[in-house]
Amino acid sequence: MASLKNFSPRQYQLSIFNSCKEKNSLVILPTGIGKTGIALLLAIHRLNIFPESKILLCSPTKPLCKQHTETFINSTDINENEIILYTGMLKANARKSIFSEKKVIIATPQTIQSDLSSNRISLEDFSLLVIDEAHRSRMKYANTLLAKTYISSSKYPLILALTASPGSTKEKINEICDNLFIENVEIRTENDADVKPYLQKKTIEYITVELRDDLDAARKNLRSLYKESLSGLSKIGFNKPVSIISKRDLISLQKQFHKEISKKNPSAFFAISLLARLLKLIYLIELIETQSLRPAIKFINKLKSESTKAAKSLVKLREVIYAEDIINGLLSRNMLHPKMEKMNEIVSMQYSTSPNSKMIIFANYRDTIEEIMDCLRDVKNCLPVKLIGHKEGITQKQQLETIQKFEQNVYNCIVTTSIGEEGLSIGTLDLAVFYDNVPSAIRRIQREGRVARVKPGKIFYLTVKDSIDSAYHWKSRRDEKNMKKTIESIKTKLESQQPLSKYTIKNESNS
Repeated sequence: MASLKNFSPRQYQLSIFNSCKEKNSLVILPTGIGKTGIALLLAIHRLNIFPESKILLCSPTKPLCKQHTETFINSTDINENEIILYTGMLKANARKSIFSEKKVIIATPQTIQSDLSSNRISLEDFSLLVIDEAHRSRMKYANTLLAKTYISSSKYPLILALTASPGSTKEKINEICDNLFIENVEIRTENDADVKPYLQKKTIEYITVELRDDLDAARKNLRSLYKESLSGLSKIGFNKPVSIISKRDLISLQKQFHKEISKKNPSAFFAISLLARLLKLIYLIELIETQSLRPAIKFINKLKSESTKAAKSLVKLREVIYAEDIINGLLSRNMLHPKMEKMNEIVSMQYSTSPNSKMIIFANYRDTIEEIMDCLRDVKNCLPVKLIGHKEGITQKQQLETIQKFEQNVYNCIVTTSIGEEGLSIGTLDLAVFYDNVPSAIRRIQREGRVARVKPGKIFYLTVKDSIDSAYHWKSRRDEKNMKKTIESIKTKLESQQPLSKYTIKNESNS
């Protein structure tokens, strides 16, 4: 019989495992407190019930798959040769034979879905499908298609879906539950009694930064221009009050009018130009408010090089010219954005009092990452390294090498984009700085989960007063509260329902 080794389950892991043994389950746990442990428990259980069966675990990135592979090797007595990291790097014919021979297969859902589409593999003999980072199971993503194939083809199907945050709306959470055939929901938060003993203290500090008077004046001018430009939307039939028009509204309208151009609608060209101008303007405001000086001036220079009517007209406006002059003046005097100054102060203080600290800094834009890196190189005891995604030209192998060097203390400060939020295993951290904020509850929860995994840690949120930065932060907080209420509602509803008959029949017929 298969069994665990070098792993002692916590009480809440055992409790969740017991509720997941018979039903397709969505498990929601804070990052870093042992979702994989529940997958281990359930995998061993299923292999002991169905000795001839197999286990499939899918995770969104190769680095995470590699981590899960190592966990199964180190924490179970399953023969190491029976556990495989199954990737697209293997040749197609080799994958076919490997898939049929191995006991535990760990892969990205895209790789599995591709092989299923080619009729190269079958999920008939798999008694458990684990979907890691299950919040990605929306629309026709690979997770969704994979789950549908698994449920219809497995002789004894059971799904375990794991996430720290499934989404902020009832529609999104229901969509994930439907796509993964969920019958049971288990959620634990940092405030639950059975989880608290295993958590480290996490201190969160919110720092509100005020813009310099000249930079604030530039921002206010641009905001007035933006508000004035919004009134032009009434000419294209969009009459929503100006005060509540969002960036999402503009993007949605832009998509609609792109379709109208193909229909040769004469007003569509005016609409597209106006919307392009508004989106460029709001982006410039966001750079000035939430990012830094260099990204803002770089964007203005980019606008100057563009040939579109929207860009050409925008750079000629006095509000944009004024902002450009202010930013260039600050840069010529080697001045920093006040948020960058505050970040430097936090990092310098940390490394002066605790030289052996490990730190992570999150920022949304690559240009901001580059400026942060330049600033940190002058901070005593700070050894920074940037960690960015493959879209920016960094391979997953290079990402893993960066993290390995971080763990070996070659570096002690990771500066990262969204790639650092999930998909990579980053070790013990003492401090996190959120240079900018995200409106997504999922992303903010993933970020916070990087700190205080093994020992107490601290998080600094930097927000600019009266900015979209602050609005994003509090939106994500509200969404998290709504998410928890929605999940409890769905959990209660599922508990009152009978198990889906097709799963019950299949399990009974094979047990």
